[in-house]
Amino acid sequence: MLENIVSTGKKSTRDGFGAGLHIVGQKHPNSVALCADLVGSLKMQAFINEFPDRFVQVGIAEANMMGIAAGLATAGKIPFTGTFANFSTGRVYDQIRQSIAYSHKNVKICASHAGLSLGEDGATHQILEDIGMMKMLPGMTVINPCDYNQTKAATIAIAEHDGPVYLRFGRPGWPVFTPEDYKFEIGKAYQLCEGTDVSIFATGHLVWNAVEAAKALALEGISCEIINIHTIKPLDEEAVLDSVSKTRCVVTAEEHQMNGGLGDSIAQLLARKMPTPIEFVAVNDSFGESGTPMELLEKYGLGSKDVAAAVKNVLKRKPVRV
Repeated sequence: MLENIVSTGKKSTRDGFGAGLHIVGQKHPNSVALCADLVGSLKMQAFINEFPDRFVQVGIAEANMMGIAAGLATAGKIPFTGTFANFSTGRVYDQIRQSIAYSHKNVKICASHAGLSLGEDGATHQILEDIGMMKMLPGMTVINPCDYNQTKAATIAIAEHDGPVYLRFGRPGWPVFTPEDYKFEIGKAYQLCEGTDVSIFATGHLVWNAVEAAKALALEGISCEIINIHTIKPLDEEAVLDSVSKTRCVVTAEEHQMNGGLGDSIAQLLARKMPTPIEFVAVNDSFGESGTPMELLEKYGLGSKDVAAAVKNVLKRKPVRV
């Protein structure tokens, strides 16, 4: 039920990664962590304190980090690399493609400070293309959790997965609303509430904005079904189609470029199997800029009001049953 989705406070998704990585270290003796001089930002200290012999400080040499991780995976280790999302993808795409994805190495590429909500560091660090870059690599799993609890659970889950994973998370404190005992299933969408008028497929930080939008719309008599697409690849096609067959119109919401992101994947699926009116809440072919996370999300059309506006727009194009 929508009214049962409430925040229990704020914690960053990167803190969820740090907590999850520590548990991975305890559960998997063959897990190792690598970092490109950003231990504090990636919240990796708990892992390092308990397992100092299983940590490699690579320094500001991200391409080398990917190569080392590929070698460790070849030797049977489960390497978790840690740096900012911009450096985890754009700076090292060749190394990921050739050394990790091509040979399906069991490397977990863990990327913090993604999207506009990085904030004051500005456009050079606010990568908004990373989901598209990574989902196009054959065999790459792409995960973008929504809050602290889901990121913690996702970090633990990817250690069990055999193959390369891109795990994306963020910098700011963000509402925590996923249950603490939540079990993460790769490739299995998480339905937050049922609705009859429109399906909202959201990922990452924008899941919470979708919840806020749905609550405001409910006061106007609009019933929203919210589905958290934490795994963008592989996409839970069954969950998407089941929802859309009921509501017959769609809004997607993500902190990423419109091109190449979650909305792109949903639109491709619907074009092939169930053509449906769709609206996209995403960055529209633009770089970011310096500002506070909330200022930037509002300016670039990613706020809860923008999700609500997209719902109203798509409802105007909803086919009438005859």
